[in-house]
Amino acid sequence: MLGHRIVDWDDAYANGANIAGGDRWPAAWDGPAQAFREKLLAQGRARLDIVYGEAPRSRFDLFLPPAASKGLVVFIHGGYWMESDKTSWSHLAAGAVGRGFAVAMPSYTLCPRTRIGGIVNEVAAAIGKAAAMVDGPLMLTGHSAGGHLASRMVTTTSPLGAMVAKRIRMVVSISGLHDLRPLMFTALNETLNIDEREALSESPALLRPVQGTRITCWVGGGERSEFLRQSALLANIWTGLGAAAQSVVEPGRHHFNVVDGLADPEHPLTRTLVDE
Repeated sequence: MLGHRIVDWDDAYANGANIAGGDRWPAAWDGPAQAFREKLLAQGRARLDIVYGEAPRSRFDLFLPPAASKGLVVFIHGGYWMESDKTSWSHLAAGAVGRGFAVAMPSYTLCPRTRIGGIVNEVAAAIGKAAAMVDGPLMLTGHSAGGHLASRMVTTTSPLGAMVAKRIRMVVSISGLHDLRPLMFTALNETLNIDEREALSESPALLRPVQGTRITCWVGGGERSEFLRQSALLANIWTGLGAAAQSVVEPGRHHFNVVDGLADPEHPLTRTLVDE
C-alpha cells in the first residue's frame, strides 16, 4: 500500500482555512498584546521600538521583569515571512517575564521587499543588539516562520556573532518550518521567491546544528500534518547530528492557539523555554 501523498500543497500549508473560526486570527492577538504593553509601560518595564538596523522595520520591543533579569528570551513572530509584526505578540512575553526573564520581540523586513536570507541576517542583528542590553543566558523561540528563524540561529552557518551564540541555552521552535523546499510548490512562493539554492542554504533541517544545541520542536496536536511532520523532522535529524533535540505535540492545540502557553509562567511551554 502506498503512503500518504500530498496533492494540494496550498491546502497542506493553509492554517486559517482549516481551523474552525480561524478567521479570528491574527486580530484576536491584538487586544491582549496592546493591554500587556500598556501595563508594562505604566510600570516602567517596557522599552518600545529599539532600533537595531537601518530598515524601517528594524525595531524591537523589550519587556523587563520587576527585579534584575535572569537572562534574555527573544521571541520571533511568524506570518510566513510576509505578514505581521512585533505588536501582535507582546502578551506572549508574560510567561518568561513572570519567571524573571527579559523578553525582546523584533519586527523584520517582510518578503517580497527582502528574501528569507535577508530576514535571517536582520533577526541575528536584533538578537545581537538585545543581547548587548541584557546579561545572562539567552533563549530563542518563535512561531511558524519565527520557529524557522529561531532554529536557523543555531546552525553552523548562523550569522550570529560568536559571543552571542555561546550564550544560547535553549531554542524552542513552535510550529516551525524547518525545510523550505515544500513551500516552493505553494502559491506563497509568488511572494517568498524561494529557489533551490535558498532552500538549501536557509533550511535548518538541511543544515548542521552548532555543538551543544538544545532544541525543542513544539507543535499542536490539531495542526496540519505538514507542521507536525516539519517539527518531527528537525528533531529527528538534529538528534542524529548530536543536538539535544525533542519533539513535543501538545494535545488540543491548533496552529494559532499553540503559542498561548507562552503567556503563562507555569505552562510547560514557558518552563521548557526558560528552566534549566
